[in-house]
Amino acid sequence: MTSRVAETIAAARAEGRGVLVGYLPIGYPDLETSIEAAVVLAESGVDILELGPPYSDPVMDGPVIQEATQAALAAGFRFRDTFTAVQRIRERVEIPVLVMTYWNPVVQYGVDRFADALAAAGGDGLITPDITPDAAAEWIAASERTGLDRVFLAAPTSTDERLSLIADSSTGFVYSVSTMGITGERASLDAAARALVARLRLHDVEYACVGIGISNADHVRGVLEYADGAIVGTALVKALRDGGLEGLASTARELAAGTARA
Repeated sequence: MTSRVAETIAAARAEGRGVLVGYLPIGYPDLETSIEAAVVLAESGVDILELGPPYSDPVMDGPVIQEATQAALAAGFRFRDTFTAVQRIRERVEIPVLVMTYWNPVVQYGVDRFADALAAAGGDGLITPDITPDAAAEWIAASERTGLDRVFLAAPTSTDERLSLIADSSTGFVYSVSTMGITGERASLDAAARALVARLRLHDVEYACVGIGISNADHVRGVLEYADGAIVGTALVKALRDGGLEGLASTARELAAGTARA
């Protein structure tokens, strides 16, 4: 089955640019606004949407995203709202929609039930930050059955054996973590990201996108010198928080300006 995510990255490469992957939490500041915000990203130059169902123990998220997810939970977000949001966004945008979620809520919901619901809503796949391929047999089987992409994370500390497993198990792209630790903006991106992507290429990874710490067009440009995509979360959540949908659109356009390769 063809991956719309991989097709999107390939099309951007053919145009001489990389992709911008934009993350937002579902349900922030409320469900309706979060749906509008995702559409705004698609209309403002983001190539792939990454939507996060809020989780009560977001161990990998920085303070801005944690604050937003807590607000969404307080506003009444329920896990099933994930599928409502994806379906309503899919009705309005063409670009791929990935869900990024911690693994526990998927297990609680039921792995096969989750995969069926996400596919039925028009979602393209799942980014799983806290499960490794060797522990994901049930998800790998469900994703193959439903045609959903499975995006695993690779870190600078990953062994070559681990990178080989990630490369073999991922579809769409491999999510390359630029620096160890929680998400959030950083003044400059770690050289470890460049080294990590180079190592992934040795394991025949066709598409690698880099996330964690990317907050402006210069960061995007720098990442796309060696990677296929730049993933931005905190800067977009902050823009929505501080400037509403208009501020979000402006920030997304600025970031997208960095996707053209020299």
